[in-house]
Amino acid sequence: MLAYIRGKLDQKSLTKVVVNVNDIGFELFIPMSTYDKLPELSKSVTLNTYLHLRQDLIQIYGFMTLEEKSLFLMLINSVSGIGPKLALNVLSSMPVTSFCSAVFNSDIKTLSRISGVGKRSAERLAVELRDKISEISPESSISNLSSGLSSAASKGIEDAVSGLITLGFKVDSSRKTVNKLVAELPESELTAQSLIRNALIILNK
Repeated sequence: MLAYIRGKLDQKSLTKVVVNVNDIGFELFIPMSTYDKLPELSKSVTLNTYLHLRQDLIQIYGFMTLEEKSLFLMLINSVSGIGPKLALNVLSSMPVTSFCSAVFNSDIKTLSRISGVGKRSAERLAVELRDKISEISPESSISNLSSGLSSAASKGIEDAVSGLITLGFKVDSSRKTVNKLVAELPESELTAQSLIRNALIILNK
């Protein structure tokens, strides 16, 4: 309904901004990850937005990147007990990729450090989002594949998964196929070209 707002940045704080659009000031609530990327006052700014409607409340939330917005929406729509305020806490506590990696690896200790998230909530986040989080950050689902390997091999694995996704294969099947190849091939063959070539043979069967 309201995809983005573009205008002059009139006010900013750690939790909200006011954007002037044709002399109308829109108040947007933001995470600190967005605050860190804001321009100086009076400069032009574009924020991806979410309009939150309740019977007694209308609020606009703003995000500098689509990844931040996507994670925010996933949190409030997919996890029971997570509302807009707690979702902003998540985004303010760590980068999107770090949160996605923590969820994918069930890192309860890291998730529990988020303000407002206890151990039980952290466990719920890991369970309810683990299969969805790669939609936002595909690289988070491959970080564990390259553990203990050289930087060149790790880069080859990352590029192979990304390449397969670009070719139209699903994130999960791409990751699982590359994971299988990593376990079978010597490290010298863990290049993007070799992994993609071998993965295509498996995926196209």
